[in-house]
Amino acid sequence: MTDSSALDPEDRKIVTLARSARARNGVPEGAAVRDETGRTYVAGTVALDSLKLSALRTAVAMAVASGATSLEAAAVVTEAETASDEDRAAVRDLGGARTPVLVAGPDGTVRTTVTAG
Repeated sequence: MTDSSALDPEDRKIVTLARSARARNGVPEGAAVRDETGRTYVAGTVALDSLKLSALRTAVAMAVASGATSLEAAAVVTEAETASDEDRAAVRDLGGARTPVLVAGPDGTVRTTVTAG
C-alpha cells in the first residue's frame, strides 16, 4: 500500500477525483486521467443496456473527445486489485506504455501503481 499523502499533489488530486466520481454516482469504479497540459477528466463506470465501459476507459474517451493528445497519469478507484488489461491498453493508446496508472481502493489508499505498458 502507498501512503496517499506521500503522492505527488497532482497524483493525489486524480485519486481524489476518481474516488469522488465513484461515490457521487454510486458506481463500481471511478477514474480520472491527467492530460499533457494538466487538464483532468473524471468518469464513472458506464453500464447501459447497449453500452458498457469501465470508468478508466470512459475517462480516456472523455480526454480524447476533448482534444487531449497524450496522458501524464491515470487513476482508478476500484475493488479490484489492479487495472484490467483493457483499461491499461486504453491508457497506453493515448499516453504511451510508461504512463503510470494508480490503482486505489474505495478508501482512496493507493494499492499499487502499474504502467500502461
